[in-house]
Amino acid sequence: MFPILVDGPAVEPVPLAEMKAYLRVDDDAEDGLIGGLVKAARLMVEASARRILVAQRWRLMLHRWPQGGAVLLPVSPLLAVEGVRVYDASGVSESLSPGDYESDALGDPPRILFRRMPQPGKVHNGIAIDLRVGYGETPDDVPATLRLAVKILVARWFESRGDVAGPQALPPEALALVAPFRRARI
Repeated sequence: MFPILVDGPAVEPVPLAEMKAYLRVDDDAEDGLIGGLVKAARLMVEASARRILVAQRWRLMLHRWPQGGAVLLPVSPLLAVEGVRVYDASGVSESLSPGDYESDALGDPPRILFRRMPQPGKVHNGIAIDLRVGYGETPDDVPATLRLAVKILVARWFESRGDVAGPQALPPEALALVAPFRRARI
């Protein structure tokens, strides 16, 4: 089982104007840099929390059904199961109806319980599950402490450009904000 990003977020958890106000930047000369830092910080916070901040579409590929029919999702929080397809040996897909499964978005990890599990004809990647995950569609849907962790990380990078070599972990103050949201690995 492996997740594939289909569509990234339409917006970032911290809008450019809000980030510029936090940084006390008044001009537009570094908008591209600041926007790129916000995206990079979102990705780091998502990786640390193991949660998606703003709504995104992901596809989960499985080779076969798990025993018992419960698929534990490696991405969360779950907003919706958009579709489930099972492929035959020639690559033709059959879509399962929503009545064939039930999602448990409140579980940690979230899961999908399947009532009907037609066997895929393909040996590899015979089952595709399309998901919409994240806290919501807008920055306001993202918990404030996770948004603050993004701001702290962007501010650190913005102020110390080129002063730090190599990959860095989240700074302690950002890590403390992310910690309550961290989900266990499945």
